[in-house]
Amino acid sequence: MKAAYDEIADWYETEFLPVTLPGDPLGVRQAITEQLGPGRGRCLEIGCGTGVHAAQVRGLGWSPVGVDLSAGMLRHASGRLPVARADATRLPLRDGSVDAAISVMAHTDMPGYPAVLREVSRVLRPGGRFVHIGVHPAFCGGFADRGDPAAVVIRPGYLDGHWTKASWTDRGVRDKVGASHWPLPALLTAFLEAGLRLEGFVEGGSPVPTMLAIRTSSASR
Repeated sequence: MKAAYDEIADWYETEFLPVTLPGDPLGVRQAITEQLGPGRGRCLEIGCGTGVHAAQVRGLGWSPVGVDLSAGMLRHASGRLPVARADATRLPLRDGSVDAAISVMAHTDMPGYPAVLREVSRVLRPGGRFVHIGVHPAFCGGFADRGDPAAVVIRPGYLDGHWTKASWTDRGVRDKVGASHWPLPALLTAFLEAGLRLEGFVEGGSPVPTMLAIRTSSASR
C-alpha cells in the first residue's frame, strides 16, 4: 500500500525538518521530556515518521521502537530506531507488550485515530503511559489562518470533523498530504472511549498555542 508521505519523505527529512526543529518552537521536545519523562522498557512511537524523536526518547532511558505506514519515511527512520511498517489501527504487537507509547504531531495523518487509540490501549501494559502530542485542535486546521501569528483568524469549520488540504501556507505538510481534524471534545472523548485515563495537558507555541500534549495511562486490567 502506497502511503501519502512516500512522495514527500525526502523533502520532509532534508528541507522541512531542518526548518521546523531548531529551537523547539512548538515545545514538542519539552513536552516529551515533561509528559513522557524518564523510564525503562520499550516505548512505541505511533507514526514515527523519520524517527527524529528517537534520540530524545532513548536519552530519557526508554528503548524506542516505531511504526509507520510510509516506507519512504521509514527509510530515514531505520538508522535511528527499530521500525516496522504497519497500519496503526492494527498494530503487530501483543496485548500489554509495551511499557509506554507516544504519538508526535501525527494524529492528523490518521483518519482512524479513535481506532488507533484503542490499539494503543490494547498494547500498553497495565498502568503504562501514552503521550499524545499533536497540532492544537482549537487553533490549527483548515479553518485557522495563521498568516499573522499574533492574530490567528478562526473561520467556520472547527466544529466539523473533516479531512482537508486547505492551508494558510504552502511550506508545510497539510497542503501536500492533507490532514484530519477532530474538535477538542471529540478528541478527548476518543481517549476516554479507548479506556485511557486523562492525566495531564500542556500547550506549546506562542503567542497562540500550536501544540497540545495530552498525557494518559492505560487502565489496570
